Amino acid sequence: MSGVAEEPPRDRTAGRRAAPAPAPGAPRTAVPGACDGGAVIAAVYVPAAALACWSLGRTLWDGLAEPGIALAFGVLITVGELVGQGPAPAAGGARVPGVREGAPLGAAGALAYALLGEAGGRPTTHGVHQIVAVVLAAGLVGLVPRLARGEGPALDPLARRVLTTGFAATCFQPLYNTGTLGSWVASGPVYPVFLIALLALTALCDAVLVAALARARTGWPYGPLLRDELRALLGIGSAVCATGVVISLATAVAGLWALPVFCLPLLLTQFAFRRFAAVRATYRQTIASLARSTEIAGYTPHGHARRVAALSRAVGRELGLNEPDLDVLEHAALMHDIGQLSLLDPVPDGATAPLPPAEQRRIALLGGAVVRQTGVPAEVALIVERQADPYREQPVTARIVRTVNAYDDLAGGSAGLGGPLRALERLRLSTARDHEPRVVEALARVLACGGRAV
Repeated sequence: MSGVAEEPPRDRTAGRRAAPAPAPGAPRTAVPGACDGGAVIAAVYVPAAALACWSLGRTLWDGLAEPGIALAFGVLITVGELVGQGPAPAAGGARVPGVREGAPLGAAGALAYALLGEAGGRPTTHGVHQIVAVVLAAGLVGLVPRLARGEGPALDPLARRVLTTGFAATCFQPLYNTGTLGSWVASGPVYPVFLIALLALTALCDAVLVAALARARTGWPYGPLLRDELRALLGIGSAVCATGVVISLATAVAGLWALPVFCLPLLLTQFAFRRFAAVRATYRQTIASLARSTEIAGYTPHGHARRVAALSRAVGRELGLNEPDLDVLEHAALMHDIGQLSLLDPVPDGATAPLPPAEQRRIALLGGAVVRQTGVPAEVALIVERQADPYREQPVTARIVRTVNAYDDLAGGSAGLGGPLRALERLRLSTARDHEPRVVEALARVLACGGRAV
């Protein structure tokens, strides 16, 4: 239900046939270069490439110190990279909070090697350059299966891995090798606390890099991205840091046999997160299938719910909603028209905008009652129920669904390239009563940046 009551009835299905159907979340309009993040990407890639070249050159010049230890950690990191390439589905194609690290075992192995001062009771002699070189070589080997499958190389995680490992190794190895660290923290419980603090700082730097690269590639607001990454540190991120510390301490005492023993818990944790992500994906697919019932029954145009859900999620992210709220918003947008299944006489072409406000609210309440029977969270049903209320009385998620739904109706019903622009103009003219100005402008920014598909 669009909420633009001034628009006369139209054949919405016919209108959409007059123009090519957009892809899910695809933009109606775009402004070239509006979301160019090349400078940010270069600011990450150039230092990573410089550090990688220096490390490889220095290692080739000096030779490989303690090749057995280097090989063992290189194999561990490579295995972690390969295991981390399995599918990890996410709700709506978005990243599930807490599963941001694609190869946690590889990350833990790289951090453990960076913090390794002894192996089996004997001091190690490898330096920062060798640590980075081993991590880089293992990461490049881990890219081979992706290239063999015809997929593009995942360079963002590799660049982050090089920088964060180099940071941790630079903070630890010189202090340890010169004895400065021993004079500061001596031994006992202070030493592992120092390692944990160093890894926490390293994880914070990694979260900043993840958010910066995501902002550069998607145009999403940096603040919410960083907030989601910091929240993810409490999940798999904390397991990665803890495992890195444990491997480093255990290897110093027990030698390389500690690697397979202490990596097993993190590997099992990774599989558990994969199962959780798969369950979330199945749950989302079930909701999407239920939402298509209105299209199959002929109540709404084909693809309408899918388009509204994708664009609503992008607008919600533009407004700074967190991942759980975005999931609720997407599910509500998928099911926003489901109340029409309860009508004895279908609304012509699914267009509820010309109906009186009381009838719109009745359909919305019917939809909320249907949604509550599906077992989805109560927040989803609340958004569906409130979408026909005056926007000043709605939660922000319901305002987003109302506005995006109206845009899809208006832009789909207007043939030609000017349809999206006229739709936005209609929404701006309706901000006094039907649509919140902040949501309309967020929608305009999303469309200007190419849809920011999620």
